[in-house]
Amino acid sequence: LTRLVSMPYAVIRTGGKQYRVEPGKTYRIPSLAGDAGSQIEFNDVLLGNDGSNVIDLGCLPDTPFPHLEDAVRALKQADYAVSVDSMDVEELLRGGRAGADYLLSLKQETLWIAEEVASTLVLIPSNPGDMESLFRAIDALQKNNRAFIADAILDPIHFGFTQSILRYHALRQRCPEIEIMMGVGNLTELTDADTSGINALLMGIISELGIGSILTTEVSSHGRRAVREADAARRIMYAARQDSSLPKDYSAALLTVHDRKPFPDNAAEIRDTAAGIKDPSFRVQVSEAGVHVYNRDGFHTADDPFALFPELKLDQDGSHAFYMGVELARAQIAFQLGKRYTQDQELNWGVANEAKEEDQSTYHAMGTTLQARKKVNDP
Repeated sequence: LTRLVSMPYAVIRTGGKQYRVEPGKTYRIPSLAGDAGSQIEFNDVLLGNDGSNVIDLGCLPDTPFPHLEDAVRALKQADYAVSVDSMDVEELLRGGRAGADYLLSLKQETLWIAEEVASTLVLIPSNPGDMESLFRAIDALQKNNRAFIADAILDPIHFGFTQSILRYHALRQRCPEIEIMMGVGNLTELTDADTSGINALLMGIISELGIGSILTTEVSSHGRRAVREADAARRIMYAARQDSSLPKDYSAALLTVHDRKPFPDNAAEIRDTAAGIKDPSFRVQVSEAGVHVYNRDGFHTADDPFALFPELKLDQDGSHAFYMGVELARAQIAFQLGKRYTQDQELNWGVANEAKEEDQSTYHAMGTTLQARKKVNDP
């Protein structure tokens, strides 16, 4: 299974609120006691690695990182594997001596660091596209029996992307037994497209090439679930490869926008179901024809909730009107995007959303609006 390396963030809870925080950034937290410049310790912390195996500490150019050693040791103490990512050799040395498991990234010219630390080294070309320098670095570490991972560097689209894929292929062809890493951020971060599909495609390439590690980030807002997506994608591709199968029907985790089978019933089947309804409660279903609302008093179909709402005659029932508004909004989204809709349930967005876990084996009590109506109508 491909090793997943991710940039860290954490969710801290203080003052009754939660904050997502990242290293090197400044946050305004109201009503927090402490003097300017002092160190504050948060005890209620959830590390948001979302399935990654290694937490990568990225060092910023020309930005001091005085607490690098403390960060490495704290993560190691919490039983995380840690990598330090920097182009500054001094920071790499500091991270390695503090106990970092991996150092990113070394070139042929900086291989002397291998004599100073015990970390696994990630090797890159001396210059963009210079694969011969990478091969020389690989040969040098192999002769010294040092652990390493090679990275041919994935370039952004229109800046060498296709050629960089070919470099990974050439690297695997020439070195069939070595560990390889691919950093996918140049595609997920620098392409205005949903990252779930990008991660799925890249992980398919990674699976075919036998690449054992990827580095991913969540810097851009549109890539906020990139780590979860990469985690899901690597598991799907691994299972499919083990089965010598296509990567389908293993999981819906990456079907964040569209479902493969969004409409289980067609309009005629839904109408047949509606014909047998004898009570006033509204049912909502979705088909390729639109959103269907029905009870014993009628059957209505439209693709716009505003067209349906007057037919429901809920002007004097505010709680029920609110409930139906929510359900019709969900149903419209499901119809527009091609998502599976089930009344009284949130839409399934795969790994794109924090899904609420429900025990499907227990009784699901009737909704609050129906309870309210029952109390009003009870003698």
